[in-house]
Amino acid sequence: MTPSERLVALGLELPPVARPLAAYVPATTSGGQVITSGQLPSVQGELVATGKLGAGVSLEQGVRAARVAVLNALAAAASELGGVDNIARVVKVVVYVASTPEFTAQPQVANGASELLGEVFGDAGRHVRAAVGVASLPLDAPVEVELVVEGAATS
Repeated sequence: MTPSERLVALGLELPPVARPLAAYVPATTSGGQVITSGQLPSVQGELVATGKLGAGVSLEQGVRAARVAVLNALAAAASELGGVDNIARVVKVVVYVASTPEFTAQPQVANGASELLGEVFGDAGRHVRAAVGVASLPLDAPVEVELVVEGAATS
């Protein structure tokens, strides 16, 4: 199955590319790779959750937010490559988790993004990753996700 077929089988579709909040582009191509800007967990312009993990945002809400944010990042990457089926491989994922100092489950939150990429791309969705706890994120989002993917033409 292609990535687009897997998305359909999962009952998902890529959203429109989110408009930047400031002076940057959603994604750019360099040397056959697409690097996305940080993407928030928004659906139709609205965050699916706000606040911090460990202070009002549950682990389950964080995992869901990471899934939504990675879909937005995939949309940005796919727009650079002419579609999600032109993504040959996921190279790197960075997941920022707004959390209290006591919260230490950032890797489990990031699994929301990583596991979805595996479901969509199979082995080509295996990637290196960082899960980083931060004090705050734009718009009080609980999660922000960046992707680096390889385009099909360079695989």
